[in-house]
Amino acid sequence: MLRQRSDFLAANGGLRVGTPAFVLLVKPRQDADETRRIGYTVTKKTGNAVVRNRIKRRFRALAHQVLGEHGLAGADHVLIGRPDALTRDFAVMQAELERALAKVRDGKASTDRRPPRGKPKRR
Repeated sequence: MLRQRSDFLAANGGLRVGTPAFVLLVKPRQDADETRRIGYTVTKKTGNAVVRNRIKRRFRALAHQVLGEHGLAGADHVLIGRPDALTRDFAVMQAELERALAKVRDGKASTDRRPPRGKPKRR
């Protein structure tokens, strides 16, 4: 399980797939360890502590069912929660996570981020 901020920041530079309930980040590690590590993030914009913890519990159950079979060996996986994760059907979220992991495996995931919002900085 990912717990250190540096691990989350490293995963942010990897591949990403968005769904209505979450964003999946996957970053292969450059070591010989074949374990699949997972981390969960839900921002305060999503809701209060009760809502955020409930979403994280759903993510833990989701990862427990899906990651062992469909996850990438030797990679860090991060699930970033969206507000829809609380009310979305669990079976639908499970299918979405399997599809997202398949996209990453097939190389069809996005690597680039959106350009920053707002005015460009003057030099």
